[in-house]
Parts: sequence; C-alpha cells; structure tokens
Amino acid sequence: MMKKLFLVLMLSFWSLFSSRAGVTDLDVNAFEQKVADPSVAIIDVRSAEEYAAGHLRGASNVDWFAPDFVDQVVASYPKNVPLALYCRSGRRSSSAAGKLAKEGYTVFNLEGGFLAWNKMRKKVCYYDVQTFFTPGGTPVMLTLIKHGSLEVSAKGVSIQIDPVTEYGRRTEYSVEFPKADVVLVTHEHGDHLDASAIKALSDSKTRVIINAAGAEALGSGEVIANGGTATLPGGILLEAVPAYNTTKGREKFHPKGNGNGYVLNIDGLKIYIAGDTEPYPEMESLNGVDVALLPVNQPYTMTVDQCVKAAQLIEPKTLIPYHYSQTDISGLPALLPEVKVIIRVSMR
Repeated sequence: MMKKLFLVLMLSFWSLFSSRAGVTDLDVNAFEQKVADPSVAIIDVRSAEEYAAGHLRGASNVDWFAPDFVDQVVASYPKNVPLALYCRSGRRSSSAAGKLAKEGYTVFNLEGGFLAWNKMRKKVCYYDVQTFFTPGGTPVMLTLIKHGSLEVSAKGVSIQIDPVTEYGRRTEYSVEFPKADVVLVTHEHGDHLDASAIKALSDSKTRVIINAAGAEALGSGEVIANGGTATLPGGILLEAVPAYNTTKGREKFHPKGNGNGYVLNIDGLKIYIAGDTEPYPEMESLNGVDVALLPVNQPYTMTVDQCVKAAQLIEPKTLIPYHYSQTDISGLPALLPEVKVIIRVSMR
C-alpha cells in the first residue's frame, strides 16, 4: 500500500515538473516564477502574427517553424543563459526545447502554452521585445513601445525612456508596466515629455533624469546636461550626449545644447538612445556601441541618408530606427550591409 501511495505521489510530482535531458516542463505558476528571474531569457516560438496578438512580458520572438530556428537562437543567446520557452499549446515549444537542450542550453517549457497562461488570467504584453546580452550573459530586454518611447529592463531594473501616454495609440503605463526605477526624458517636446505617463510609472524610488528645459516644464526632475554622467540602480552607467539639428534652417527644432541623447552601459553592453537629433561631429566619439536607436523623422530629425551617415560614424552592431513616422526606411538594411538593422512598425 505504501509503495502504491509513493508511486502515485511521484507520478503527480513529475506531471507538474517533468524533466528530460536539459528540459524542465513547468506549469503556469512555476513558469511565472521562473521568468521573474532577470537572468532567464524568454522566447515565444510562435509565428510573428501570434506574437503580435499578445505575448508574455519580456518575451522575444523566434518562430519555431523558421528553417534556421536553432541557428537564430544559437547566434543570439549565450549557452550559459537559461531559456524559458512557450508556444500556443506547448507542443511547438516542447519540440524546440528538446532541440535547444541538445545544443547545450538549460531550457524551461511552459506546459499548456499561451492558452494555459491566458486561462490563468496572467498578464499579457503587446509590444515588441528585442533581447540583447552583456558580455557576461546577462539578458537585457529592450521593449519597443511606440515612437520615441522605450523600456530597457536588465538585472531587475526598469528604465523607461520618453514615456508618452497618447501618441498614435494609448499606453496604459500603470497597468502594462511595473513602476520604473528610472525615467529618462530626452527633451521637453510633448511627444517625449508627458507628466501623466511619468506619474503613472513613478513611486518613491523612481528617479526622473531630464534636460533643464524639460525639468522646468515638468516642475521637477534630476537635471543632467550634455556630457553629464550618473550611476543608476544595478550599477548601470549613464552618459548624456548631445542631440541637436545640424542642417541649416532646422536648428530651431532641436538647438544645440538643449536636448540629450543617452548612452547606457550595462555591464559592458552599450545602448545609445539618440533622442531627436541629426548626425553631429561628436558622434565619432561614441565608441563601442552595441545597439543604436536612431530617429528618422525628416525634417525634424534624420533623413534616411543621414541615418546611414550616423550609423557609419557610430558603427553599432545593431541599428533600430525609431521615431520615423511616415518616412520610408525599408531601404536601410541594404544601405548598411555590415550592421544588423531591426525595423519594427511600432516605432513609428
């Protein structure tokens, strides 16, 4: 009798947390706890269309049915980073998990997939997420919200850049995102500075770092000027860099010395958020940039040709055009063959 009881208990346990050669299957609650660990990278292996219709917060998309699925993951995700996978029902992610475990990854698979997640009424995100890694393998999630609004999340730290509630579509920051550790504002224009969004993201620990004119308009904030530096939570290093127009007749849009761009150094991974700017001579000093977000919104910021020039000055490994409104940026990848160019419609 005791043996039978023991067998039943063991089978119940393994049905909840079954393991196989580098893969651990988790139910929804256990999976939720696992992905709360900032050292874990989350991969949604569904199609791009399924991903766009809703996904787990912090999840990047790599389609299991892509012929080079394994190659894509191996090229982008270090082997020392645990991976949390899910799909619609758990079937695709289970197959993907097995393949990646054979490549040497530690993999966690969501039993029941996104259907089970939704059934438990867990939170869902609708913004595109790109995952990058520090030299030591720490995941850094870049959430592309809209226009000039972004979130950088790493080491359990949330950094919101230019959050705006209403622009094209409404963002419910108090519902869709956690309270920010830091809010960075590049300048005082209404599509970059929104007091209601900052309030929704703020609590007693939130630092709002902003240019002088922005702080005057907001009535508060930690002012930083071009060339200024700061240490953020998690030991993340911040440098404020210039952001201004250089073309004759455009200086009035973004005068030199007013707005900021920001460089985040997260344990050796450098992300450059340009703010509203055109190429300028000082860009040549931005060495070692891994990810550059450049605005392509002529005539207020860059033309496509200027974006190419800026990328050639900076030489980033990855370029993400943003804030581009109706500018046609489809030709950028062909113009920058040495750079990985990521184009997302959400960044209009």
